[in-house]
Amino acid sequence: MRILISNDDGVTAPGLAALHDVLQDYAQCTVIAPDQDRSGASSSLTLDRPLHPQTLPNGFMSVNGTPTDCVHLGLNGLLPFEPDLVVSGINLGANLGDDVLYSGTVAAALEGRFLGHTSFAFSLLSRQPEHLPTAAYYARKLIEARDQLNLPPRTVLNVNIPNLPIERIRGMVLTRLGHRARAAAPIRMVDPRGKPGYWIAVAGDAEDGGPGTDFHAVMQGYVSVTPLQLDRTFNQAFEQVQGWLEGLD
Repeated sequence: MRILISNDDGVTAPGLAALHDVLQDYAQCTVIAPDQDRSGASSSLTLDRPLHPQTLPNGFMSVNGTPTDCVHLGLNGLLPFEPDLVVSGINLGANLGDDVLYSGTVAAALEGRFLGHTSFAFSLLSRQPEHLPTAAYYARKLIEARDQLNLPPRTVLNVNIPNLPIERIRGMVLTRLGHRARAAAPIRMVDPRGKPGYWIAVAGDAEDGGPGTDFHAVMQGYVSVTPLQLDRTFNQAFEQVQGWLEGLD
């Protein structure tokens, strides 16, 4: 099996190396990742300049673009073969609830939808790599068992692993996305030349984080596994919107 691995923390991130290391004896692994941290890049493509892939001494490929750029190139001609699976991570930091709208980690996995197989996005609930072995263990466990899962094409499994030693993980649970409250206000600053600017502030706390959500699962010490789909059509709104449109004729 051939696995394409990417991330949004950058090609030198410890989580990327941990994911590659835990899978390299299981499959032929190819790494294509951004040349710098591109957290929050979502599914953006770089269209205003050319991309220049470079192969690093460790064999990883670095691209001056977004996570989606990396997977897009990997699936569309950069590689002399078509991967069987796209895996993204291991991200240092949670991708829970509304985070998936902005996450480059999830976006890289979503770009793998064209293969017709379930892609994986893995995140550790910490900015520190202390418990990366825990996340790597569950990444391997889930990927090894993927043939037992028959999901519709274009499905992504978003996996969040608590920042705990393996022996303290209580298991894995199926979850839905929770929702965050509104983020804190951007932080205004002035640079040394007197030009004002803003730093995006921290994400909001869980507003919908009760039982069944990804927020609740990880806080209880469980690995959260949330199936995601690309189709964001709000089918339940069809009847109301149809009536509204007819009233405008």
